[in-house]
Amino acid sequence: MEGESRFPDVDSNGSEKNEDIEIIVNVGGVRQVLYGENLNQYPATRLAQLINCLSGGYDTIFSLCDDYDPGKREFYFDRDPDAFKCIIDIYYFGEIHMKKGICPICFKNEMEFWKVDLKFLDDCCKTHLSEKKEELEEIARRVQLILDDLGMDASENHWKRCQKYIWKLMEKPESSYPARVIAVLSFLFILISSVVMCMGTIPELQIIDSEGNHVEHPTLDNIETACIGWFTLEYVLRLISSPNKLHFVISFMNIIDVFAILPFYVSLLLTHLGAGMMELTNVQQAVQALRIMRIARIFKLARHSTGLQTLTYALKRSFKELGLLLMYLAVGIFVFSALGYTMEQSHPETLFKSIPQSFWWAIITMTTVGYGDIYPKTTLGKLNAATSFLCGVIAIALPIHPIINNFVRYYNKQRVLETAAKHELELMELYSGEGKVGGSKNELEDLMGEGKEPPSWSRQLKVSHSDTFIHLLSDEKHYRTRLQSCK
Repeated sequence: MEGESRFPDVDSNGSEKNEDIEIIVNVGGVRQVLYGENLNQYPATRLAQLINCLSGGYDTIFSLCDDYDPGKREFYFDRDPDAFKCIIDIYYFGEIHMKKGICPICFKNEMEFWKVDLKFLDDCCKTHLSEKKEELEEIARRVQLILDDLGMDASENHWKRCQKYIWKLMEKPESSYPARVIAVLSFLFILISSVVMCMGTIPELQIIDSEGNHVEHPTLDNIETACIGWFTLEYVLRLISSPNKLHFVISFMNIIDVFAILPFYVSLLLTHLGAGMMELTNVQQAVQALRIMRIARIFKLARHSTGLQTLTYALKRSFKELGLLLMYLAVGIFVFSALGYTMEQSHPETLFKSIPQSFWWAIITMTTVGYGDIYPKTTLGKLNAATSFLCGVIAIALPIHPIINNFVRYYNKQRVLETAAKHELELMELYSGEGKVGGSKNELEDLMGEGKEPPSWSRQLKVSHSDTFIHLLSDEKHYRTRLQSCK
């Protein structure tokens, strides 16, 4: 046949030597010349398979690329050219690094398309990939929770539906107007109870009982009883309606709720029954100790405050920095207390009686508190004190910036995740065309087609056509082209 051959020349064995083959790939408009000598280092990759597919016909070629020009021997791919520039580094350097600005999930999909194993991705880039996966899992979890709240299974009995309604009423203020009212009431009861606890210690507001002891005013006592009644009712309703009661009981915030409620009932029990079992003085001391435990209820504010929750999570992420801070202070306290004790022994009126006693002086000096109950009197002791508080300022200041960064990063991340979850739901509403995410069972059947099994809420996530598609909830493979962007 005359004219240029569609395929490369072959040797006597029926195939061209792979090492001598030169191919051109066009990825998103960017042309790149590649050589078989480099590509064959990783024969399982898509680019290496291009060399071996030239003699297999067009069916084999088009199974690996989007288009092919036999005259130029050029393969066309509608993929991200920036990601491709990073991926081909494996053939030259044996490892891959992601460029800044590329979405890790998109890059992972590109590596899967080019059939490059993730083990060649550098460790620093794997960290970004794992963080992005966690974000997508969190978005999927939030969307799933919202869909579960909106959806009502008709097969559930009346008690199950009532239980779910009570749970949303007590735990999800954003679900309805009555739920927001209950959340505000709970917040007000916490504040009132805390204020009453503080006001009950003011001598002017106390009364003297028949035995001459100062006790709380009956009005404050009644307000405290009303608050405890609300807390008890709230806890019982949440426990009854909880879908996982074991997890509910062992949850940290729920344990705080128990410690905020329990002292009141134990105090009543000791007051009415304890006098006959033990001395009155012991009963009063036990009651007083239990009443002090009422301060635990202030932590209930964290349930209604996103800022307090963010601060808690940020401190959890900052354990390493906090550990360094404590280590610096511990070393400094030990060194400067020992030096202060040694230097002050020459003074006849020294306040440093022992090294363990000097620990207190070192603590308040390095933290710049300086109560003045213990202070150096010699010149060397004063120099040691000046050095200790300068070192304390430096030791405290060093980890502060990373801790603040962790707080800001986590706070911004929570806002982004919340916005992303709402974005997915809005797109699902737009696609369904029903004005709401969770339609009835019949509506879902109409959406998916007659005769098909109605999808679960997690399957309904697949209707989202955004660039932030939640791949983790889908069994299908979705690859983004170079025309798509990651938001």
